[in-house]
Amino acid sequence: MLFSLLQSDLAAAVADSLVQQPETVAPVQPTEMSTSLWTMFTLGGPLMWVLLALSILAIYLIGRKWWIIRNASQIDPHFMQDIRDYMGEGKTKSAITLCRKYDNPVARMIETGIHRMGRPMADIQGAIENIGNVEVARLEKGLPILATIAGGAPMIGFLGTVLGMVQAFFNMSKAGNNIDITLLSDGIYTAMLTTVGGLIVGIIAYFGYNWLTSKVSDLVYKMESSTLEFIDIVLNEPGEQE
Repeated sequence: MLFSLLQSDLAAAVADSLVQQPETVAPVQPTEMSTSLWTMFTLGGPLMWVLLALSILAIYLIGRKWWIIRNASQIDPHFMQDIRDYMGEGKTKSAITLCRKYDNPVARMIETGIHRMGRPMADIQGAIENIGNVEVARLEKGLPILATIAGGAPMIGFLGTVLGMVQAFFNMSKAGNNIDITLLSDGIYTAMLTTVGGLIVGIIAYFGYNWLTSKVSDLVYKMESSTLEFIDIVLNEPGEQE
């Protein structure tokens, strides 16, 4: 009986409190933090501008070298057969005209070899190799810069990491016993964002460099194959010049 009375009194008290004290606490709404890329970029510090410049340079070099190598690799599969036919018939002028029709390293090498016809084979081969070396140097121009970016960008990012941590510890030392997490936020942002930026730029430049290097290697293989085929033409089917 006593328990029932206490239970009823407690229920009545709770009902009265709900009536007399309306709910004044608003439900907690989740806070959404949206950070733009520009905000993150500025929080990374001055080194982010260096990484941005390197990324633009890397993308430009990759696109430009790809276009050059692509144009240089456009070789007619029947080109060497046509050269063989012209040389076999003694039509050297027609062969030279055919070479000048194409703007690629193989055509320029073969044209050089045709102009050296009648000289010792060592002279012909040496002239072709010299032109080949010049063409390869032209194709590889800019690739060392891309390799430097691939290795240097992560190092710049690591430098930003060190500078950010130095900034964080400096702020801690100035705060004394009143250490607040907000004092460390700037340094931590600098440390983390420069690391991410350096790695992204380095990865782009690294993969771009290796991809372009493989393209150059494929083209050099075609140049060497065409040179050997032309030497075979000169040895076996010299023909007579027009």
